[in-house]
Amino acid sequence: MMRFMKIKEKECLARLGDMGKVACAVRLLAARNVTGLSQLEVSQRAGIANNALNNMERSRQFPNREVMRYYHRAHRIDFNFLMHGDFAQLPMDIQDALFAYLDTRQRTPQIVDGG
Repeated sequence: MMRFMKIKEKECLARLGDMGKVACAVRLLAARNVTGLSQLEVSQRAGIANNALNNMERSRQFPNREVMRYYHRAHRIDFNFLMHGDFAQLPMDIQDALFAYLDTRQRTPQIVDGG
């Protein structure tokens, strides 16, 4: 069960308003995590090269239309969340899963990509 979060805490975790590559990558990783799919599975289902998705998740490039379309149609995670951190429009079950991941990620030390 997810712990209760105040709106401000959710805004911080979602990096609301931050449209930079790093913030988009954090949200993209959260989206993939809640699907339970591997990077390869998402890239195949979205119709893109796996290395393209890898670059998006490592904040080397922004999410493209194909990825955003896939997450919206298949998992109800829309581009407003992926690109801007807006979450109010997301179904509550999706919000719960995304914020559980983001909260855990924030509390866990991250390995920094050396590349």
